[in-house]
Amino acid sequence: MDFFHNIRFPIAIALGASGGPVRQTKVTTLNSGKEQRLSRWAHSRRQFNAGTGVKTIDDIATVIAFFEERRGRLYSFLWKDLLDYKSSAFSIVPNAMDQVIGEGDGLNVEFQLVKHYGALEDSYLRAITKPIENSVLLAIDGQIVDPSYFSVDYLTGKILFSDAHIPAEGSIITAGFEFDIMARFDTDALFVDQVSFKAGAIPDIPILEVLEQ
Repeated sequence: MDFFHNIRFPIAIALGASGGPVRQTKVTTLNSGKEQRLSRWAHSRRQFNAGTGVKTIDDIATVIAFFEERRGRLYSFLWKDLLDYKSSAFSIVPNAMDQVIGEGDGLNVEFQLVKHYGALEDSYLRAITKPIENSVLLAIDGQIVDPSYFSVDYLTGKILFSDAHIPAEGSIITAGFEFDIMARFDTDALFVDQVSFKAGAIPDIPILEVLEQ
């Protein structure tokens, strides 16, 4: 992948970050006072400020080194959103029945990992492209799939079944997993608070999710 480093932003600092999903909606107020609303983005983007996770002078050095190696905004990297990093609810261990990822037709061998948000009748479907290695569990019609029957592309989140184990027509494929997201710095400049830097302070470290699909 061009301009991507397969390395995760330091979790100890990400743990103290603030942020979450952002959408862009155009709201037009008519002369009658009624509104017209239009979603400009099909998908939300996660935005974070990692500055709130910097606590010590060593944290500052770690962030600066990571920033310099990424050349500012140039190279993307892996980011762990510690409030949304698995297929299950936050307090539950992922299992193979967490998320419906597709229906077999007897021919298709490739399925994309996805996560549903909200009720299935009108849920938001998010492609998961950076699953954690060895975290992916699969089931077909509720029966656990042997890991030797499929492979996982950890850079795209695609599942590939072997030719001898193609999901049958009408079968429901489900998955459980943990995942990172691809992100980048949203600035080419880091400003360290040099008055109180001994306590550890980079007030603003903007991080922006990079959408792939």
